[in-house]
Amino acid sequence: MAVTQEPVLEMRGAMKAFGGVQALNGADLKLFAGEIHALLGENGAGKSTLLKALAGVHKIDSGSIMLSGKPFLQGSTRAAQQQGVAVIYQEPSLFPDLTLAENVYVGRQLQKGKLVDWKQMQKEAAKLFAELGVDLDVDRIARGLSIADQQIVEIIKALSINARVIVMDEPTAALSSKEVNRLFSVARTLRDQNCAVVFVSHRLDEVFALCDKMTVMRDGTTVGSELISNISESEIIKMMVGREVSELFPKLPSTFGEVVLKVENLGSAGQFKDISFELRKGEILGFAGLVGSGRSEVVRAIFGVDTYDSGTVSVNGKLLPKGKASKAMSAGVALVPEDRRQEGLLMPNSIATNTSITVLKKLVKSLVVSKKGEDEVANKWAKILQLKYASLSDAVERLSGGNQQKIVLGKWLATDPQILIVDEPTRGIDVGTKSEVHRLLSQRAQEGLALIMVTSELPEVLGMADRILVMREGRQVAILSREEASSEKIITLATGSAELI
Repeated sequence: MAVTQEPVLEMRGAMKAFGGVQALNGADLKLFAGEIHALLGENGAGKSTLLKALAGVHKIDSGSIMLSGKPFLQGSTRAAQQQGVAVIYQEPSLFPDLTLAENVYVGRQLQKGKLVDWKQMQKEAAKLFAELGVDLDVDRIARGLSIADQQIVEIIKALSINARVIVMDEPTAALSSKEVNRLFSVARTLRDQNCAVVFVSHRLDEVFALCDKMTVMRDGTTVGSELISNISESEIIKMMVGREVSELFPKLPSTFGEVVLKVENLGSAGQFKDISFELRKGEILGFAGLVGSGRSEVVRAIFGVDTYDSGTVSVNGKLLPKGKASKAMSAGVALVPEDRRQEGLLMPNSIATNTSITVLKKLVKSLVVSKKGEDEVANKWAKILQLKYASLSDAVERLSGGNQQKIVLGKWLATDPQILIVDEPTRGIDVGTKSEVHRLLSQRAQEGLALIMVTSELPEVLGMADRILVMREGRQVAILSREEASSEKIITLATGSAELI
């Protein structure tokens, strides 16, 4: 790590309010060239607002931002890029019908005289990809690129404008382990090229594996910065949540009742085959396996979002018709989907509307939805889930990821389901919120709710599940009891190779 004496970027005492919500309340950040710097904090801590100030989306109300010793021109994304600050968002926004080279230079094409110099653009883009050690064809169109490859194109775009500060906002949330390793290699290359790299993540194992230094935010304020080598994971968690999180997986004892869900020989061509299991009242059944193993496809078929070719699904002894989510809901089944933004929420709509939408029939009076009823439902779940918000009329797109996830949970729990399926319930949310979600799910299971939990995080499935169904390449390879399950056993079963342990 070749850190210079003077910071390349320094934010001091930044304040930013949106209506009655103080998003930044004296935030500080100091970045150095040749350093990978983790920005940590719970959802709602102010990280997103800080990043958007650096990206030029927001202008802080007071405080200062200095770039290489000069005032940073705020409030313009183009100005931020021209000053050498680039933000790589979790969901890249490439033009799908342009080539990779065209995407890198979009809006500022290289010219030869009055004409666009296509060959020079291809040459320069290829050179940048080669410098990062990434093998992508700059002449291919962007449509069909994986999220991981799209992020690489965004990073190349940042390098093409000579960015000195490159911010990666939750870049690994949707990546496989192989793609994460490649991204880490790229980040280290950027550091070696003397860039200041900001890495925003809720995955502390990644922070310790990649970063040189970290800054923690809480309630809009910077609570501390430290070298990664000088701090422990438990100390970081305490800084993030303001308290000890001694039990991230608060599993409560539960008495299992009768079988409420029975799946027999479920199969869908090209997706999964021969899936069979039973789920009892009060039980948490975990689904483990690698990305692409078919876990999400199975639970979507059970709920009726997708159809299937063979097998049966029964709830309380009665067959569910396939491909009929409304019938599954009527039978007491609920699904919290993996993609909360696209499938779980109406992002421009209010907290009240999103929370109550699953129980609208109960709220209709004289063909009109009762606003008072909506607010009562939303208020109830906002208190239970400890939601952080200014008003129930706020659009959910203005909330943090953790609070959005709580609303998705709340809207389905409002239906009082017998069976709750949660797909990646804590992906992209902070450790404090994770603990709250785990506690809520465990309490509901203790009260008799039957749960299926799909998760890519081994500690989560080991900490929360009573039994674990392991999948590999669309097939069910084992169902393990809580007592016999271990990280090594699950990895071996999920990969089919003990050599990877």
